[in-house]
Amino acid sequence: MDYRIETSDLEARIFISGRLTFNDHGKVRSMIQEMIHSRAERLILMIGGLEFVDSSGLGMILVAREEVAQVDKRLVLRGAQGQVKRVLSVAQLDKIVDIQD
Repeated sequence: MDYRIETSDLEARIFISGRLTFNDHGKVRSMIQEMIHSRAERLILMIGGLEFVDSSGLGMILVAREEVAQVDKRLVLRGAQGQVKRVLSVAQLDKIVDIQD
């Protein structure tokens, strides 16, 4: 998994690409810390470039949501495609996280 963050005063867009699996735990931790310390209150996880996500990856998304919520920020997932979109749907993540097309 690779990521980059673009920040404005109102929101931060976090572009994720590649595969999100257990092996990406360290990178996700770093990403979450950057999200928490961002000035933006709305954090948009741009996941259109994500090709694959496993159950560990879903868990990391939930951890990110919880940690940013603790500092009064909101996490949104946007742009899921293919396998990632199917996994999010099967896991019914939309009941916990705001998911947008």
